[in-house]
Amino acid sequence: MSTEGRSAESSPARAEPIESAGFVHVVTRADGDALAASGLLASTLADRGTPYQVSVGRTVADRTERVRDRDHAPDDVTIAVGAVDGSDADVARLDADDRPATLVALEIADALSLETTPDYGLALAGLVAAGVEPGAGESEWVLETARTQGLVERRPGVAVPTADPVDGLAHSTRLRAPWSGDPDATRDALAGLEVDLDAPETVDADDRRAIGSVVAIDVVGDADAAPAAAETIGHALRPYATPDGPFATVGGYADVLEATARVEPGTGAALAMGHTARGPAIDAWREHGRTAHTALESASTGRYDGLFVVGIDDGPVETVARLGVGYCSPEPTVLAVSEGADPTSDRPDDAVGEAAIVTREDDALDATVEAVARELEDVGIDDVAYDGGRRRGYLRYNPDVDQSTIVQIVRELR
Repeated sequence: MSTEGRSAESSPARAEPIESAGFVHVVTRADGDALAASGLLASTLADRGTPYQVSVGRTVADRTERVRDRDHAPDDVTIAVGAVDGSDADVARLDADDRPATLVALEIADALSLETTPDYGLALAGLVAAGVEPGAGESEWVLETARTQGLVERRPGVAVPTADPVDGLAHSTRLRAPWSGDPDATRDALAGLEVDLDAPETVDADDRRAIGSVVAIDVVGDADAAPAAAETIGHALRPYATPDGPFATVGGYADVLEATARVEPGTGAALAMGHTARGPAIDAWREHGRTAHTALESASTGRYDGLFVVGIDDGPVETVARLGVGYCSPEPTVLAVSEGADPTSDRPDDAVGEAAIVTREDDALDATVEAVARELEDVGIDDVAYDGGRRRGYLRYNPDVDQSTIVQIVRELR
């Protein structure tokens, strides 16, 4: 049964076994924090000359299968970012203590790197993807190190990955405005500014400040905006620029990691490992942003006590739920439900039911999504798989189940 087993007994990852490993298998969940963590580990292993493999699994069952598919040698080490079945307790977890996986991976990389310095720009992007404001809490030393190395600098504007403001704003999933997902509408929204939108290289600090003001006003002034929108858009303003990084800002880098994790995890893993993957990653990010905003624009909604439900025909449910809870929901938790293409299949006609839960509360959703998955199986739903983490959860199941069934179960268990 796909919901069997828990990962609570998995030990936390440490530098010592990795240092002496003959081979390291990194099995990671599909999100930006996890991709950044796997990239930091992979770069360190390459620096040490240690063979490794990075595998991405969307659900607990997917990752468990990848762990069990390998024939392990005595000196092999398996590192998991995200839960695997509890029977594989010898698998070390990077995120077992609720810290961002990126932070743990960076500490291990710092301890083990020989000739290269860990990529602190990637680390900051991973922390942002995990919902950590750069410099907040334990991340203060990461930001200060990046600043000392000249990797980041604060500037006016909005956190987007591209130098072109129209492209960056239209496809960003770090914000939600009436023009989101539509480059032409985005250009129209900025048309009143004295900014040469056709020459991004000429955009200066004053231009970025003006663009940021328009974005903030449009986001908060949207008729569908929830009170939370003002705080959420604040996190995307005055970004940390990355002058020599692969993307224009740390927040933009995080957005690309999140996008590729959802739609092209192989590309995202390659990007995080430092391979030449920027072009395909940006293409995936654009399509992901367009699809997410289009899905949210045409979504049906329902409000319950503490829960806001967003029903979509197709689209990235986790991103839709994240946008919903940040910008549209009057409730602290959003459930996005979809019946669309199977994300694990190369055949576009294969359908699968998907749902995502995202909350503004500081809450781990592992137990919630596992309980929902078990309840679905108890009522006869086939092919149930799930994943959970801090403030987010994901479910995949047979598309024959009615959306109202998912809503009712989540309402009862949340």
